[in-house]
Amino acid sequence: MTSSADILEGRPLDALRPGLRVSLTQALAAQSLDLATALVGAPEVSITGEGVGADAALLLQGMVTQLAAQELPGPGGSLLGVHLLLRAAPDAGEQVTTSLEVEALDHQTGSARLVAMISGLGGRVLAEGSLTVRPPAAMVQVPRPERPTLLLQRHRHMDALLLRAAALPPLIAAVAWPCDHDSLLGPLEAAQRGIMRPLLVGPRETIMAAARAAGAPLDGCEIVEAATPQQAAAAAVALVREGRAAAVMKGSLHTDELMAAVVARDGGLRGSRRVSHVFLIDVPSYPKPLLVTDAAINIAPDLMAKADIVQNAVEFAHALGIARPKVAVLAAVETVNVKMSATMDAAMLCKMADRGQITGAIVDGPLAFDNAISLAAAKIKKIVSAVAGEPDILMCPDLEAGNMVAKQLAYLAHSEAAGLVLGARTPVILTSRSDTVAARVASTAMASIFAAAQLSAAER
Repeated sequence: MTSSADILEGRPLDALRPGLRVSLTQALAAQSLDLATALVGAPEVSITGEGVGADAALLLQGMVTQLAAQELPGPGGSLLGVHLLLRAAPDAGEQVTTSLEVEALDHQTGSARLVAMISGLGGRVLAEGSLTVRPPAAMVQVPRPERPTLLLQRHRHMDALLLRAAALPPLIAAVAWPCDHDSLLGPLEAAQRGIMRPLLVGPRETIMAAARAAGAPLDGCEIVEAATPQQAAAAAVALVREGRAAAVMKGSLHTDELMAAVVARDGGLRGSRRVSHVFLIDVPSYPKPLLVTDAAINIAPDLMAKADIVQNAVEFAHALGIARPKVAVLAAVETVNVKMSATMDAAMLCKMADRGQITGAIVDGPLAFDNAISLAAAKIKKIVSAVAGEPDILMCPDLEAGNMVAKQLAYLAHSEAAGLVLGARTPVILTSRSDTVAARVASTAMASIFAAAQLSAAER
């Protein structure tokens, strides 16, 4: 007797017999191990003496008790004891079979003894043992409950970014006005990770006081004196122009104070293109890093500015190792409408890519956010696109849209984000004053990787 797809049946003792067996075979999702790790918090700690970590132990025992609760004896029964010997940890993606078999019935106590076995690839034994259960007094039928959907916040893309940056020589960056807790700890932690060597630009006493308050030593950090935020921004830019630094980083001053020095016609860091900002966003539900541009610099860019914004993001994607990034040019709809300038610009950007005015990427648009991100949504709307469902870059129509997209992903999709200004002669690490220390470190990693790519390209 087996339960139907929609109904679970609890079997009384009289319905059981020795040799009755149930089993469940399933591919073990990576999320299963992630969830167990999230619950126990110590996957590397063996609790069995056999090299099975706490996360795998929890998962294996849960698979056995789940089968008992749903199939043998099923709902209405009681679990009296579990004796499980854990042999090996399963691998993500491994086909795993869990089985329970009735070994003996005890009518005096109303209980049953079950033999449990979990086997993996090639029949290797992951766990074996026994369960003691008390079946329900009578047959029970209940609807199969809907299982909740879980979103686990593991940010592998951001972790990989930090590891890659740590393998490079430390980036020498001039940090303008690091005069509060997070704006100082960000570069200091990046320095501890070997990602950056900061030059701290601002009032010495204020910076030292912030370091004392945070309990962070300034060992090995050079302080360049500057009395005001504006002077600090100018001095940071000058350090780059003098060759003493390879990047500029925003501290606790306002963005416009820093960018005024960066884009100054005399003494600034202007390049051949419009400067623009790109967010690298690690969305737990998306399989790769997602770049969002421009959400911080260009308020209402015209067509030619948008072409620069796309090209800047494409070059950063190349630095990440994405040989031919896919760019989704966003609008409210996916059809060209002369009354909606974002759709007209999107169509023209695609043609510019066709004619080589934008290079190194596959560009498609206009695409609404749903059919840019979801291939299923694109198919429903009968959109044929090489970008839909798997973009690397989201090109937003203006700053307001880009800012909302990036912040909604951060706050509602539990994403982690880092940001960088592109298009200047050197990377500009532009963080929000509300950014965490982790976000500042990740932004520094972006700058380090991009600076290394620029240097490599210049040497070729």
